[in-house]
Amino acid sequence: MATNIAPPSPLAGALRGLAVGRIALGAAAIALPRTLTVAFGIHPTPELTYMTRIFGARAIALGVGYLTAPAEERPRWQRVGLMVDIIDTAHGAAHVVRGDLPRPTALAMVTLTGSYMTVGATRLARDLR
Repeated sequence: MATNIAPPSPLAGALRGLAVGRIALGAAAIALPRTLTVAFGIHPTPELTYMTRIFGARAIALGVGYLTAPAEERPRWQRVGLMVDIIDTAHGAAHVVRGDLPRPTALAMVTLTGSYMTVGATRLARDLR
């Protein structure tokens, strides 16, 4: 007897992993913003601590939204996350080109957001086929 259940996407595990990663990084950004910024090679300031916590809240919201959404709503959450990752990566790449941040710091951040963007873009490309 045949079933009409679609096989799971090969990227489903990666997307869940990214969502968990968003939550973990977001929690670190909220709980330990100074430690996180220093780990990226950035001098912490009160203003940066505040912005880091804002980033953390956004990351947690995206991760929890994706993980708790019904299966039919996950593509929307994935695409919202992709939009955020594209914007973050483009801004990071601009800093790399301008050279206004320490190169290792800028490259680490672009690598992080770029990896999320790549997985999300791959999923979107598969969805659009």
